Amino acid sequence: YDKGLEAAQSGDFQTALQEWRPLAEQGDADAQKDLGVMYFTGQGVTQDYDEAVRLYRLAAEQGNVAAQSNLAEMYYKGQGVPQDFAEAAKWLQLVAKDGSAPAQYNLGQMYEDGKGVSQNDAEAVVWFDLAAEQGNAEAQSKLGFMYLNEIGVLQDFAEAAKWLRWSAEQGNPSAQINLGVMHSYGDGVPQSNVLAHMWFDIASTNGHFEAIKLRDERAGLMASADVSKAQQMARECMASDYQNCGE
Repeated sequence: YDKGLEAAQSGDFQTALQEWRPLAEQGDADAQKDLGVMYFTGQGVTQDYDEAVRLYRLAAEQGNVAAQSNLAEMYYKGQGVPQDFAEAAKWLQLVAKDGSAPAQYNLGQMYEDGKGVSQNDAEAVVWFDLAAEQGNAEAQSKLGFMYLNEIGVLQDFAEAAKWLRWSAEQGNPSAQINLGVMHSYGDGVPQSNVLAHMWFDIASTNGHFEAIKLRDERAGLMASADVSKAQQMARECMASDYQNCGE
């Protein structure tokens, strides 16, 4: 197996194929998973989603977490199999329970949307929380939004601010705009047009188009000196990699 891995890492997929195919046929889960990746990407073999699914399934049924994750994604997207959210959720749940933060976030999203599972905001919160505790910025943003808007949990502005802040400091524009909204109204954080403008400005820079309107609306309520201060704080915040954000 290791010889095949070394070959694949150096771009020699033909050698990897020669090494892994016999192992996969003998039931080696890692070889099955990696061979599945080759068929999925078309590296060293002709791209074949059907064969990728077959190999991922063989490895997944032996408990290979990476294969379970890949198989869940293929069911979710309908690649090589008919799209099946329930089957995707089944495999994703195994990966999430193994501790994968991205899987925990994605499973939370499926519970929130009711895709492949019964819609359940409280269950979504459970999975978002697990991912957020591991530092997943998307989960932190989602969890903060749910505490802010009392979705699946009791409303808690302090918890909302905590999670949104941690996500915002990782560059998540959705968290940044929601943190700006909280500063606009003083919900769980000090009311501050300057800080609200700062976070809207940062979110705008990071591509959140709604933030442009909110920033400009907030600026209309501020003295020009305060707008200039907020703009300077936004530049300093981003230049410091979110270590110096005025709070």
